[in-house]
Amino acid sequence: MPIYEYRCRKCGQVSEVMQSIHSRPLRKCRSCSGSLEKIISRTAFLLKGGGWYAEGYTKSPGKAGSSDKSSVSAPAETKPKKTAASA
Repeated sequence: MPIYEYRCRKCGQVSEVMQSIHSRPLRKCRSCSGSLEKIISRTAFLLKGGGWYAEGYTKSPGKAGSSDKSSVSAPAETKPKKTAASA
């Protein structure tokens, strides 16, 4: 179940509420009965398990995190060509 944050417009108190996605948003502050607004906050998440870049997308299965140098090529440097007018 997701956790939502609300801020009271009257007293400024911020509260976290665990609600179902289908629940109606809260309207009144529990401490002062002022109106609430739902705020967007930063969230943290952790990617666990196989299949992420270091384990699942490398060329050689035995060397996680190493790249295959033969498949990666550096951009070729180009030098400006001399023309008769610039010589």
